[in-house]
Amino acid sequence: MGILKNIEWTDSSSNLIIWKYPINKDHVNKGSALTVRESQVAIFVDKGRLADVFLPGYYKLDTNNMPVLTKLMSWKYGFETPFKSDIYFVNTKQFTNQKWGTANPILVRDKDYGAVRIRGFGNYSFKVDDAYVFMQNLSGTNTKFETAQITDYLRSMVVSGISDAIGESKIAVLDMAANLQELSKIVETKVAEDFKAIGLELTNFVFESFSLPEELEKALDKNTSLGMMRGNMDVYTQMETLEAMKEAAKNPGAAGGTMGAGMGLGMGMGLGNIFANNMQQMNSQNQSQNQPQKKFCPNCGAEINGNPKFCPECGQKMKHVCPDCGTEVKASAKFCPECGRKLK
Repeated sequence: MGILKNIEWTDSSSNLIIWKYPINKDHVNKGSALTVRESQVAIFVDKGRLADVFLPGYYKLDTNNMPVLTKLMSWKYGFETPFKSDIYFVNTKQFTNQKWGTANPILVRDKDYGAVRIRGFGNYSFKVDDAYVFMQNLSGTNTKFETAQITDYLRSMVVSGISDAIGESKIAVLDMAANLQELSKIVETKVAEDFKAIGLELTNFVFESFSLPEELEKALDKNTSLGMMRGNMDVYTQMETLEAMKEAAKNPGAAGGTMGAGMGLGMGMGLGNIFANNMQQMNSQNQSQNQPQKKFCPNCGAEINGNPKFCPECGQKMKHVCPDCGTEVKASAKFCPECGRKLK
């Protein structure tokens, strides 16, 4: 029978939460030392019953620091004889970058699009907050317990909290991308209580992204494209018409010729309307330019017809000026000598 002189755990694994100290054929004797490092907790277990818990520190084991085990062992006169006990070390450091994702889409009722199925992705961090409660609820008496053995269970808790948080937030699906940080805080608050119930602490939760159904994404892209075209529909129509005419002209086949003829007729009418509208606008501009400008007396304001030398109302001598550039011209001039405007 060997006597354990110093009981300790040098953690070398980043994913190990609980580790059982290998007692083998050794025994714990009065005066045996126990070293519990920072970010560790040691728990003695007697015949499957959780006993004394030791926080970080150095201990000389005796009845004073093992009250629960003393009671379980029924030591009337204290810890005198060697004994065997299961000793577990619990890692209380933070386990970071734990991935989560929705295996199945979450059904969200959106005010704009009705029932929408979305998927979310992100990560979270946790640590053991109460080692005694954690061992009672999850680890049992396993020789070791790793994060991989609990990730599926924790992920289900996280996804459940996400479903509730999104439903209560009332955030529209199109606004979720702009509110990921707010959603993360809501989920973290909601899931924290579930973690605490099993002895864990949710130290961080990140909602990295979410995705909409492919059909809805296509519909949104099409709607965005149409929104961009609405302001320039005439330009797009002309461009599409010209492109279609070019493609029709490249097809020499009979079917292509027939199709091209039909398309050409329709597009020709469309282009004809476009050119007609352009000609109408040009004619209107020319008519407005050729229309004689009205003249008024600078003294009394009476409208003057023709090119009289004096105002027929007040007798003011009239000057002849170009209506475009204002240059004084002779009454007999047919064109303005400055800008070339036709005067008669």
